[in-house]
Amino acid sequence: MSIEDELQSTIDDLVQEGKGILAADESQPTIAKRFAQYGIESTPESRRAYRSLLFSTPGMEDSISGVILYEETLLQRDDRDRLIPEMLSARHVVPGIKVDRGTVALANSPGDKITEGLDGLAGRLDAYKAQGARFAKWREVYAIGERNPSPLALEANAETLARYAAICQEAGLVPIVEPEVLIDGDHDMKRCFEATESVLHAVFHALCRHGVVLEHMLLKPSMVLPGKNHPQKAAPGQVAEATIRVLRRTVPAAVPSINFLSGGQGPEEATANLNAMNAMLSDPPWAISFSYGRALQQPALAAWAGRSENGGEMQKRFLERARLNGLARRGEYAREMENE
Repeated sequence: MSIEDELQSTIDDLVQEGKGILAADESQPTIAKRFAQYGIESTPESRRAYRSLLFSTPGMEDSISGVILYEETLLQRDDRDRLIPEMLSARHVVPGIKVDRGTVALANSPGDKITEGLDGLAGRLDAYKAQGARFAKWREVYAIGERNPSPLALEANAETLARYAAICQEAGLVPIVEPEVLIDGDHDMKRCFEATESVLHAVFHALCRHGVVLEHMLLKPSMVLPGKNHPQKAAPGQVAEATIRVLRRTVPAAVPSINFLSGGQGPEEATANLNAMNAMLSDPPWAISFSYGRALQQPALAAWAGRSENGGEMQKRFLERARLNGLARRGEYAREMENE
């Protein structure tokens, strides 16, 4: 199979009606914080037990087409002693891998960040692919401030995302390109719209410069939202209208799917906003789907609380959130379903 055929096969498996991607790629410091909220100690075994239980949820594959894994998880085994990527593949769920090394301050651009990890990436991708990964993810973050994101930040972060995506496609892995405009701050939706438009324009210009094949990548952006400290919250219809408008201005129709991150939204909020977009668009040029982390996992983690006897309830909560987001992927979700 050629690399082009390999990439297209992965796209076909990831982009399916009523399905989205689970982001379970939390770094060790991040998952430790989330575990601590429920009194769970973060150890290799507790992380393995949690993720093994999550990924073995019966029926998950009806709403989840792929899972983004953390590097540690690629080599861990489920409770039946199967490598986790093999277990996922057997359920027709595509294993992927987070490949960036986290953010640092961007020199000469106060308030902006840049993501590290390009050095040695090609070699790491070969190893991840041998371990079962078929796609990858890289995240750049953009804070909104009086002068942020700066022109330097827009250019530098876009260049990094494009270099990563080109390296991935050369290795036969589908790249998920994640430019996250952060929800932190008191900015209004108009300011978020302006920042998101600038970010996405820069990203796609860079992708084209680097020869990235748009048909063989996925975009994982944030929605257009007011800052979490802004006094006025936005209704799903407002979020959908603004987000679709910015996507139409910036994202080429060749991109097969836009899988939104939840970015600090609560589980119900993220589902309602996704649903509003799909209900509003009758014939979109791209699939409008999800790649949620906390918005899919939070109810399940709260139910589990690190106790094996809670495994059944944990899987039930996770399956319900996955099912509701699958409905939102079709524009068929209603808030009343939360109480059924």
